[in-house]
Amino acid sequence: MKKLLALLLTVAMVGTLTACGGSKTQETEATAESTEETKETETAEAENVAETAEDTTYTIGICQLVQHEALDAATQGFKDALTEEFGDKVIFDEQNAQGDSNTCSTIVNGFVSNNVDLILANATPALQAAAAGTNEIPILGTSVTEYGVALEIDGFSGTVGGNISGTSDLAPLDGQADMLQELFPDAKTVGLLYCSAEANSQYQVDTIKAFLEEKGYSCEYYAFSDSNDLSAVVTEAANTVDVIYVPTDNTAASNTEIINNICQPAGVPVVAGEEGICAGCGVATLSISYYDLGVATGKMAVKILKGESDISTMPIEYAPNFTKKYNAANCEALGIKIPEGYEAIVAE
Repeated sequence: MKKLLALLLTVAMVGTLTACGGSKTQETEATAESTEETKETETAEAENVAETAEDTTYTIGICQLVQHEALDAATQGFKDALTEEFGDKVIFDEQNAQGDSNTCSTIVNGFVSNNVDLILANATPALQAAAAGTNEIPILGTSVTEYGVALEIDGFSGTVGGNISGTSDLAPLDGQADMLQELFPDAKTVGLLYCSAEANSQYQVDTIKAFLEEKGYSCEYYAFSDSNDLSAVVTEAANTVDVIYVPTDNTAASNTEIINNICQPAGVPVVAGEEGICAGCGVATLSISYYDLGVATGKMAVKILKGESDISTMPIEYAPNFTKKYNAANCEALGIKIPEGYEAIVAE
């Protein structure tokens, strides 16, 4: 009987151990299956994200104030940078306001209604219209001289915040004053020709006036409200001053032929704030590449669209290089000899 009882106990213990072993094996197998399912789920989710990213298309609204060489180059550089990154996954809704600020507002409102992914505001009035039109869609400005002035920000520190950032086309105004003195050291009076409707033009002439007066020049403002009174204002300036300075003014840039047809016969040289104006009516400029500025703006847009940067923390970017350039034909016509260190503007 003792032997029989011992045998029965042994069988029972073996059964229990087998049952426990079976339970642990089942748990291990279940855990392995669960881990494998999790990995498959994560892989599937990653593949879906990748496929979604590949299938994503972006619609970019471009509001350009007016058609002229500088703004056209900035828009093209912007588009090229985005196309290089996204190829045919980016769609541009490009519209030109033909110099009308009210039209900028209409264009921007259309972009907002269509819920575009990002807005490029090319020139100050376009930026102002975009800022008034939406505080949600990301807005990048370009060809804007001073964002604090354009957006009426007191104590502007370099970052707009909210849904706005961009690039500035401001060349050093003290450097432009130095260039004017280098070319025309014997001049006495400088006429500051600008459109009074453009806030950033007012900022530029106010700033350079101080630099020029420090150098001993007498400066006078010659403001025109639009292209309709430009001819009369230029004629008055050409009959009064020794040299005319024109900032990066969009209305002036669109009407360089009028300025040149008055100033050149009068023998009055024009120093310009950017290359496009200089090519049309100037003798020299300290300028930037607007195409490169547009490319820089496009690269900012790429970071925003890909979620790599928060537009509210992106500071305004500036052109890294400035070049002294001259208009050979106008210099020859006026008998002006350009010193070394200037590049001739190449006609397009």
